[in-house]
Amino acid sequence: MRDRDIDNKIGWHFDNTYARLSEKILTKIKPTSVKKPKLIIINEKLCRNLGLNFSNINNDLIASIFSGNQLPQNSECIAQAYAGHQFGHFTVLGDGRAIVLGEHVTKDNKRFDIQFKGSGKTPYSRQGDGRAALGPMLREYIISEAMNGLKIPTTRSLAVVTTGETVMREESLKGAILTRIASSHIRVGTFQYVSLSGDKDAFNSLLNYTINRHYPEVKNSNNPALELLKIVINKQSDLVTNWMRVGFIHGVMNTDNMTVSGESIDYGPCAFMDSYNLKTVFSSIDLQGRYAYGNQPLITKWNLARFAETLLPYIDKNKDKAIKIATDTVNEFDSIYEKKWLNMMKSKLGLIGSNDEDKKIISDFLTWMENNKADYTNTFLFLLNDDFKNNKIFEKETFINWYKKWRKRVDGKSKDLMRETNPNLIPRNYIVEKVLKAAENNDLNPFNSFLEILQKPYEDHVNIKDYQAPATNTDDYKTFCGT
Repeated sequence: MRDRDIDNKIGWHFDNTYARLSEKILTKIKPTSVKKPKLIIINEKLCRNLGLNFSNINNDLIASIFSGNQLPQNSECIAQAYAGHQFGHFTVLGDGRAIVLGEHVTKDNKRFDIQFKGSGKTPYSRQGDGRAALGPMLREYIISEAMNGLKIPTTRSLAVVTTGETVMREESLKGAILTRIASSHIRVGTFQYVSLSGDKDAFNSLLNYTINRHYPEVKNSNNPALELLKIVINKQSDLVTNWMRVGFIHGVMNTDNMTVSGESIDYGPCAFMDSYNLKTVFSSIDLQGRYAYGNQPLITKWNLARFAETLLPYIDKNKDKAIKIATDTVNEFDSIYEKKWLNMMKSKLGLIGSNDEDKKIISDFLTWMENNKADYTNTFLFLLNDDFKNNKIFEKETFINWYKKWRKRVDGKSKDLMRETNPNLIPRNYIVEKVLKAAENNDLNPFNSFLEILQKPYEDHVNIKDYQAPATNTDDYKTFCGT
């Protein structure tokens, strides 16, 4: 079968607009071929949503496609350049081990980047080998699909293949490539990179491209750059509110990991909180707690300020006026986020309508949880199900007094609201590690079983108590970036 026949059968439809931008912000480069690709997992439901059909394609060919050994017709591979404030320090970066295959457009005209992660060296690899290991790629697969199930905007995972090669980290590991999709890979760091270059034409092209691709409704406004900033502020406030809702800790909230689309991206040292504690950190490299659970809103605002700095010449020609407008706009994040967070917490507790006591009910509950090291996810489920058996912390007077006030505040519709907001389970860190270890030892059954439930976390499932139980000790748990 000829390549074009295969592509038509699969349903690829590439229209690679980003590749038409200035070559100063990208490099046209193909993936490095691998020895013996093997398909590990393919996201069949996501394939259907994208209008792709691999059902009549044998696994060897699928593996060849998703390793980059056999590229679809009309794909146009690029590595993107960007910069980023990493832990507050500005660095010039780029896709050091990722290559965008192209932009696939669905029948309903939705556009998605198709990106290989772990596909070989690029001009931005620095000292890296451009490769990835199986464990971290499967980790991103399971966490990104869990985030989608949790109704949180996210990049998605389409497939994972092994390469038949090894990668050297602290030890020799199985090489792998993840295929990731995103509404785009345009980041705050992309704007920082072009702004640093001083190339006004390139920046203007990027600005117009971003607006046309993501937010065309603002392109004819009086101040498109300012309107873009406002939209991204709202998108990111929605995103971090959702992270806080489920106890998600990103771990590397650098500006190169903040998308202008408002999607979560990069699932390296991320994790989910067990016991409620604002200072929770799992990342092995976050020694100062910069990206701790409770700091995420503050860092979101900080990153947005860096985005605003790049837009200053387009917000107003008068620099002082542009700074004031941008500063005032970014400062609106505080009230926007506070309102979204309050409404989110009210939903988690089933507080319908408005009441002067709501803030105190929420505050007292979170303080009690932190003081008693209560499990963040399960405690809301205990409230929802009125199930306080075999847990002595619910016998304490502080909880009993709070519970009486809460019961007076909720009504018959409260539990429906709570069910929509509180998942029955999250990707518990120790379970993620357990299923990844089994997968690395060629047993994907635990991985697939866990993934199936994570994709529908708000539905009732039988026999999931083992997935719901928190770890007995999380003090020493650390996550790594996987590079």
